[in-house]
Amino acid sequence: MFYLIEVEDFIRVEPRLFGLPTKEAVEQQLKESYTDHFDKELGKVIAVAGVDTIEEGIIIPGDGAAYYKSNFKLVVWRPEMQELVYGTIKEITNFGAFIDLGIMQGMIHISQTMDDYVSFSKTNTLIGKNNKKSLKKGDACMARIVAISFKLGEPKIGLTMRQPGLGKLEWIQEEKQKAKKAVRSTEKTDKPNKPKGGKKK
Repeated sequence: MFYLIEVEDFIRVEPRLFGLPTKEAVEQQLKESYTDHFDKELGKVIAVAGVDTIEEGIIIPGDGAAYYKSNFKLVVWRPEMQELVYGTIKEITNFGAFIDLGIMQGMIHISQTMDDYVSFSKTNTLIGKNNKKSLKKGDACMARIVAISFKLGEPKIGLTMRQPGLGKLEWIQEEKQKAKKAVRSTEKTDKPNKPKGGKKK
């Protein structure tokens, strides 16, 4: 989920930025230091949204840089359990698929790709045994986050598509069409027969 968060931190501005106005130098350093940075508490930093306040700079002996205590805003994304995410299949393997979520990457086990027995074909495609649905590189999908592991660096995100309203976008569209047809069919059979008009006495 995306968040706009406020952060207070000492920003180490390198000497090569000293020629710029202080605010501009701090903003430049923030962009270089924080963009694409991941922190377990903050999440994945997407962008620096702005700098609110900058206090007087401090120089530490033996360090050529200047330190500015600053308040600034960051746009971040943190994966959350049960969150719905959109992405495209980046890679198909014999144990599942990797999905590019735009900001991070998620992994979906072969058993979680669809509600069917799934096999890995020679054409690098996952195919359902009974429903004949196929999943290949480049397919756009909707999935749900069911596992998050923070053991090394960026989190490992586990996904599922074995729930109603999830899966390849084409499958979701097909299900919607089937549901509409079923509703129309039910409406037709549920309509009462109109009584035949009789003559008034």
